[in-house]
Amino acid sequence: MAQTYGVFRSDGKSERAIFVIDKNCIIRYVDVHNIDEQPDNEVLFQILAGIERVPVPPPVEAEIPAAQPVPPVQSPQEARLVMYCTQWCPACRRARAFLKQYDVPFEEIDITRDRAAAARVRGWANGYETTPVFDVNGTILVNFNQARLAELLGIRE
Repeated sequence: MAQTYGVFRSDGKSERAIFVIDKNCIIRYVDVHNIDEQPDNEVLFQILAGIERVPVPPPVEAEIPAAQPVPPVQSPQEARLVMYCTQWCPACRRARAFLKQYDVPFEEIDITRDRAAAARVRGWANGYETTPVFDVNGTILVNFNQARLAELLGIRE
């Protein structure tokens, strides 16, 4: 499980990780830190209490416009692409394969390891740590919509 959730270290041990998964199998909270650190149980209790009060939204398939205008993309090589993901996400794996198929360079940020990136994702995805999320030259695409991502990257399938 540690490998599946991206918290297994190369030395054969895992980080201390807490994943709160709701009854709809949506990850609602992730806390990863050094194995020697003790998590704050009060924070965890608040998260658990909040899950019961929050209705589960429909899946997010939204494109959020950039805060500043960006130039149109002419080819995949010109695109600045960042994919916010996790190691265990099936849609992230499909997105990686798609991008590699078209030789699209991209930066990959694992939100289980970069909590500031996870906060950005929550801001774009209505408070949820949805993956994958793409930043294509400042245009945010939540979830892997292959046709829309291809359009943003200038890929003709």
